[in-house]
Amino acid sequence: MTTVHDGEPGAVTTTASRPRGAHPLLGFLAKRVAITAGLLLGVTVVTFGLVNVVPGDPVTANLSDQALNDPAAVAAFRQKWGLDQPLWAQYLHYLGNLLHGDLGLSQQTGRAVLDDLLHYVPATLELAIPSMVLALLIGTGIGMLAAVRNGRLTDQLVRIGALLGLSTPPFWLSLVVLYVFFYQLGLAPSGGRLSTDFSPPPTVTGMYTLDAALAGQWDVAWDAVQHLFLPVLVLTSLTVAMLVRFVRSAMLEVLQQDYIRAAYAKGLPTRVVLRRHLLRAGLVPVVTVSGLAFASLLSGTVLVESIFSWPGVGQYAYRSATALDLPSILGVSLFVALVYTVVNLTVDLLYGLIDPRIRLS
Repeated sequence: MTTVHDGEPGAVTTTASRPRGAHPLLGFLAKRVAITAGLLLGVTVVTFGLVNVVPGDPVTANLSDQALNDPAAVAAFRQKWGLDQPLWAQYLHYLGNLLHGDLGLSQQTGRAVLDDLLHYVPATLELAIPSMVLALLIGTGIGMLAAVRNGRLTDQLVRIGALLGLSTPPFWLSLVVLYVFFYQLGLAPSGGRLSTDFSPPPTVTGMYTLDAALAGQWDVAWDAVQHLFLPVLVLTSLTVAMLVRFVRSAMLEVLQQDYIRAAYAKGLPTRVVLRRHLLRAGLVPVVTVSGLAFASLLSGTVLVESIFSWPGVGQYAYRSATALDLPSILGVSLFVALVYTVVNLTVDLLYGLIDPRIRLS
């Protein structure tokens, strides 16, 4: 994406070279689709190569000791999963299946990798969406407050708090939260998505809170919300710490602009200046960082999901890696690459909505 600001010296426009009737957005999207296809292909090559050069053998990781002592069982396993073929033949076979939408079968679950991802991704979405929404609201508010009170006690406390949040290991914070809210106070469940007293609601989206609400099972929905509380609290806290620093820096830069001083000089109320001028002008870098943070949440937080026994993409990726489950590892890698690509595309498109001076070319 090329950003062109109106009135910039030396700005280059492409209107004259663009075919008549072609919309710049269509060309931009076509280019990004081609880049995404090349990126996904590169991810398969790199992941396939790395998995096959790391120490370990999928046979040893997946078969029991008794089966390992049986040459027939070992040979049957290698033949079933194509491990008896050369690496280039294995890769071409995988690539051919991928072009038909087949991600292969998982060696650990015996199910299609695509079915596994469709099962685990909604669980991660159920964590990522509320965590990101809360982090944006809290982080933007605190960051703006710190910027407006730059150099004062409030600003110093916010900076110290953000630094502590960024320095806190996720697994340690998860254990502390679990100890305080579950063991000491008994205010929240220890982990999982539902209590053993409840059965999962009919699947519509795969997110228990939403599916239970759609089915009118409000007791199940409330139980699912309670199970969300602790992991969402941890992920929100970690994301807020990162966002606050970027929001503060972005807003401080905007506060130094002449039009902000002019707005104050005209006697506009502070809330109007903050909402109409400061917030919108400082949103472009904030949106970029927020997109990366959301992509990271969607990719799965392994330690947090493991501590809270949350069956999301992070846990699935961890189990796939320990079992050297090549189809599952490749499936997760493709999912992560696709998430980052889609999020970056969405962020690029949001730039034009936030700042009218930015155009696609």
